[in-house]
Amino acid sequence: MKLYKYIFLILLACLPLVTQAQQVEMADDFRKDGKIYVVVAVVSIILAGLFVYLFLLDRKVGKIEKQLKK
Repeated sequence: MKLYKYIFLILLACLPLVTQAQQVEMADDFRKDGKIYVVVAVVSIILAGLFVYLFLLDRKVGKIEKQLKK
């Protein structure tokens, strides 16, 4: 069991070396063409929508919990 832990730790330590060696050409093309701002805007809108949905869902659950306590 200890051997597996050490192997796992070694693999985790080597992971950043592998990920740094890869270059993302598509992201470079997006930056060069100015489309990266569109990608960032779309991701931001999706995340904002998720946060609003979770906030509203939390309020609804809170109201239901208050009703159940009464």
